[in-house]
Order: sequence, then structure tokens, then C-alpha cells
Amino acid sequence: MALINGFPNDGIVTINRVILKPAFTVDDLQERVAVLCENVKTYHSDTGFVGGFVALNSGAVSNEGSTIGQAVESPLKGKEALIVTFWKTFEDHEKSHRSDTFQPLFQQVLDLCENGNEEIAYNMLWSGKAYSDEEAKAAREAKARYAA
Repeated sequence: MALINGFPNDGIVTINRVILKPAFTVDDLQERVAVLCENVKTYHSDTGFVGGFVALNSGAVSNEGSTIGQAVESPLKGKEALIVTFWKTFEDHEKSHRSDTFQPLFQQVLDLCENGNEEIAYNMLWSGKAYSDEEAKAAREAKARYAA
């Protein structure tokens, strides 16, 4: 089963990094992104849009997963967000941005950003979901039995 239902193995992931201007709040971001995402779902679900999410920097820095020192807290806590979308093709994504209904809403989100905007498209290489408890147990048993 796919991690994201309907997302093709060769799909495209786009990532926008938003750093809020000091005059705006996370509530401002949530409201504007919600309106923009509703537009994308309404007008592009049948033209290549598969799904997406928005994630806010929590401030936590993984010292176990970071190699750049032992930071205590990200300085962008609560003011940096990632807008991640999933598309069947890059051209589908580009067409959505050329939509007359999309552009004004997109501009309203950009007005919040102190860093401008650069949206990077990535080719999907792997996705997966966690094993169930039973699958995890079976995987560990197989590793113990057959791994050299």
C-alpha cells in the first residue's frame, strides 16, 4: 500500500519554505494556506494534484540526527513552515500555478514571507509506512534468523 493513496511511484513532490515576516502570525499563515489549499483541491484534484501537508517548525532539533553541532532549539521555531504538495507530474503542478483562481491566493501567502519563495520539485525515490506490530515482529525475527 502506498504511503499516500493515489500517489504514483514516479510522482513529484514540491516544497515551499515559508519564513513569516514579523508582522504576521501562524494563524495568518494557516488561514491563507487553507484558502489556497481548498482552491487546489477544488480545481486540481482531477488534473494531477494528489495531496499535501503544511508543517510548522517546532523548534526541536534532533541531536541524534544532526551533524552540525548540538543545537538546543531552532531559531526559526514558530516562524518557519514547509508547504509540501504531491503531484502526478511536474507539468500538472505548473499548470495549477498558471490558473487564474490560484494566482491571487498564492500572492496572499507570499505576502507573509520574508524569504520570498523558491518552490523546489523533487522526484519521488521512496515512500513507505511503518509496519504493523505483527509485521515488525516478523521482520525482526527474519533478520535474526537470516541476516549474516
